[in-house]
Amino acid sequence: MPSRWYDGNHFTLLENGEEFFPRVFACIANARKEVVIETFILFEDKVGLQLHEVLVAAARRGVQVDMTIDGWGSPDLSPAFISTLCEAGVRLHVFDPGPRPFGLRPKVLRRMHRKIVVVDGETAFMGGINYSADHLADYGPEAKQDWSVEMRGPIVAEIHRFAHAALASGSRHSPMRRWWRARREARSSPEQLPRAGTARAMLITRDNRFHTTDIEKHYRIAFRAARKRIVIANAYFFPGYRLIRDLRRAARRGVDVTLILQGTPDMAIVKVGASALYSYLARAGVRIFEYCDRPLHGKVAVIDDEWATVGSSNLDPLSLQLNLEANVVIRDRAFNQTLHSRLERLMRESCKEIVYEELENAGGFVHVLRSFIAFHLVRLYPALISWLPRHRPRLAPAMPEELQPACAVGNKEQAG
Repeated sequence: MPSRWYDGNHFTLLENGEEFFPRVFACIANARKEVVIETFILFEDKVGLQLHEVLVAAARRGVQVDMTIDGWGSPDLSPAFISTLCEAGVRLHVFDPGPRPFGLRPKVLRRMHRKIVVVDGETAFMGGINYSADHLADYGPEAKQDWSVEMRGPIVAEIHRFAHAALASGSRHSPMRRWWRARREARSSPEQLPRAGTARAMLITRDNRFHTTDIEKHYRIAFRAARKRIVIANAYFFPGYRLIRDLRRAARRGVDVTLILQGTPDMAIVKVGASALYSYLARAGVRIFEYCDRPLHGKVAVIDDEWATVGSSNLDPLSLQLNLEANVVIRDRAFNQTLHSRLERLMRESCKEIVYEELENAGGFVHVLRSFIAFHLVRLYPALISWLPRHRPRLAPAMPEELQPACAVGNKEQAG
């Protein structure tokens, strides 16, 4: 189904775990009917335990709770943690948990990377923040910088429908049960949710069957339409050649193009890959800032005065070609200005600008060779990645067989 715009929405920007976790936990604590969560990472630390507590309490008071975690991103939850959830009535789904022949993980490159919460079909959250303590400043130098949004309005029903479709495609429910789910989703169609604001919004997703390039396409459309500014804050920046070409063309026609990338990366190769493209981008007039306070984990952008996006998708081969991702695109001047102001503050207080002349002076044969290799990798990698097997991953219960009825989920293949 093609993406479509929904009018009448309200968005609240949430920066880091300090703003995100209290809002999500409060909404779950006040849930009346249903909570649906998808997350790449759930750790059994102080944040994971807080989530565990509010989910168990919600399930025990009769709220239907479905939580999907990624089998690779959330591998070490204890039996006690899982069993308490399931015994309370939480339906815990694991995305593609195995098998692991000879201890290997052959499907590790195709992950469920989305971060979505929908409460009572009325409030939704989306962004890049996982359920782990490293999204809080008191974690120390390795604490992540990131953003999410809280949403109300007709777009929430579209996200709600999408989340239920993902669950249904990975279940063993009977045809009658699937039919009943479809009827319930139809009754909560986007047109039936009241307006909550003035923002237009669109849900865009990436999967390995029907929407393989949707997120990249929407970025590129926005780049080509930009007239004033493009500001991108992205943790893992190594996009394909077409996206880089559109960025360079925007800069050359006078658009102020700014990238905020990792200066203190959580993985060293992240900076090596991105920095290999610095000269190629800076030569066209793209300004590059490295965020140096701590690891940058965000996936946000603002373009001109209205367009913005927040979501789970990085601009790298994993997110653009392999993972299951979800972003929301927002057209709203007030939200655009709020996010732009936060990014400007980040650049002013916590970033170092990369100067093109210094890049050239610090060059040499190794630098030229590395840039040459990086350029041709971004030009060729979409074709190379297309050769990898596009397996159809599955959902399975995160419990031993004797407790699986409590989880009530199946293992049919899930398309994302």
